[in-house]
Amino acid sequence: MDRDEEFEELRPLLFTIAYRILGSVGEAEDAVQETWLRWEATDTEPASAKSFLSAVVTRISIDVLRSARVRREEYVGPWFPEPLLTDPYEDPERSAELADSVSMAALLLLERLSPLERAVFVLREVFAFGFPDIAAAVGRSEAACRQLAVRARRHMEGGRPRFEADRREREELAGRFFDAMAEGDVESLRELLSADVRMVGDSGGKAPQFSRGMSVGFDNVTRMLVLFLPTFTEIGGTIEPHEVNGRPGVVLRYREGGILSVWSLDIQEGRIQTIRAVNNPDKLAHLGPVADAWAALREVGRVRK
Repeated sequence: MDRDEEFEELRPLLFTIAYRILGSVGEAEDAVQETWLRWEATDTEPASAKSFLSAVVTRISIDVLRSARVRREEYVGPWFPEPLLTDPYEDPERSAELADSVSMAALLLLERLSPLERAVFVLREVFAFGFPDIAAAVGRSEAACRQLAVRARRHMEGGRPRFEADRREREELAGRFFDAMAEGDVESLRELLSADVRMVGDSGGKAPQFSRGMSVGFDNVTRMLVLFLPTFTEIGGTIEPHEVNGRPGVVLRYREGGILSVWSLDIQEGRIQTIRAVNNPDKLAHLGPVADAWAALREVGRVRK
């Protein structure tokens, strides 16, 4: 296998490492491209291309994350990761870790960690890298990496829910939810949403907040869903169930299939606890043509009058 083929074989792994560190599809793709350029520029033949390239993409991602943190602190409104509809990397032996680590909830927990803690956690807990390789990737001693891993694991475990639905339960409940919200069926929604359900939108100040920034509680969230979604489908909008970051979600499309918003559901104890809506067009562009959200909102308003 030549170097080009070797890199292409490892590309899905490199992307999925970078995405979990950065929470951004575009930045992860840029990190992989920079890794390729460095791979092309080196004359040395590493003992393990996987270890070498994983270390390079990790170091690049740490540097990018440090500068991204400043931008995220200045972000308008809630910040969510860019939605990922398909994870290109598959590993049957790590499928549970891969699915859990890419969820919106997990990526937001990772935001609490320092860049080094985040990188060590991703390499160790998600991909089961050994500490010698992790130390080489982050430029710290093995002992320091073990301490970073312990701290990161403690932070992550402290923020995770105690009881989370299994995959089959999530999919069944999500299907009922999508049917109920498309029909404006409040009584069915009452059975599916928790009493303190939250709906939070990330627009970055560049799109209307279909969830009004943050709606909390059954009555507020249901009112928003019932007022907007049935009318949205009436004007030709579509509600397309789709796995989003390894969890049930939905893609809202406006005229001619342009993407309007992507929602991800957190389901615990048999109820939907959180609905996260990514509305910022900059975070949707990697999925295809983006719809004019303002035009959609105006049309919904005209029809409802």
